[in-house]
Amino acid sequence: MERAEVVASVAGELNATERAVDAAIAHATTLIQSMIGARTALSVSPVAGAVAQTKAMESIAALAAAREAVVACHAELQKDHRRMGWGTYAVGPLNKPDEPWPEETRISPENTARRLRAV
Repeated sequence: MERAEVVASVAGELNATERAVDAAIAHATTLIQSMIGARTALSVSPVAGAVAQTKAMESIAALAAAREAVVACHAELQKDHRRMGWGTYAVGPLNKPDEPWPEETRISPENTARRLRAV
């Protein structure tokens, strides 16, 4: 296997991992929305299922830590790739910002309210 094929393989797996972690976070948040919506629809006390809901929220925190680690892995692989003199190599979306997200796309109370949906 040529170097380009090996690099492409690792880059593809990295991109797939990033997408999988993002999808897992999205699914976990949908689970919590469903739990709250079900409790509300059934007129059940907030006390019911509180521990389960807390565990689901803990899973989101763990997934957020995993996402941060995968992004850090991406950055380190990028540095290693350049240190080895292999130039620039891109797989996946080319629109990858080096800087943090613009202020208008960051999660804040104002931005979050627009993204929530009723369940």
